[in-house]
Amino acid sequence: MVIKELLGEIHLKIVYFGPGLSGKTTNLEKIHRGIGPAHCSGLTTIKTREDRTLFFDFIQIKIGKIYGLTPKFNIYTVPGQSYYKATRKLVLVGADGIVFVADSQANRMQDNIDSFNDLKRYIKEMGKSFETLSVILQSNKQDLESALKPEIVQKKLSANGLPNFPAIAIQGKGVFETLREIVVRIGKKLET
Repeated sequence: MVIKELLGEIHLKIVYFGPGLSGKTTNLEKIHRGIGPAHCSGLTTIKTREDRTLFFDFIQIKIGKIYGLTPKFNIYTVPGQSYYKATRKLVLVGADGIVFVADSQANRMQDNIDSFNDLKRYIKEMGKSFETLSVILQSNKQDLESALKPEIVQKKLSANGLPNFPAIAIQGKGVFETLREIVVRIGKKLET
């Protein structure tokens, strides 16, 4: 969080974290299209030739007021591929909230587990905990035949207690519910 009193702004950081091809970028694309240019910056994305996130995706949205200041939520995704571990960790620095996007397909559970364990380790290395950050789970790709139910995804990740939102990001389903929840949770943390 960065407060810019002269500008009347408060900058907050949300990071969408998860394994490769889980739907992190798709979430940001749907948010970008759904919110519109009056409240959302352009979508910045740096991709490989294979259309995979290379460094991060980024948008900024501004909505409402917090303590009389205009909140600007800087929303990032991390690259999903495990060989970008240093980049994934770097993007997490300064995060006020994290959305873990899980691919609900049964054959992707080990990728989800590995990525979730990386997230827990990075948070610990930064001297933080899930209690000091706002962290929620999105069980994406619920439309696919091999998708596990959200409660099973949550159990396999040992993510008990985290709010869990079923989603079909490609259709925009669950995208704004997830975003709304992480924004509300960050706002509540600011009140304490």
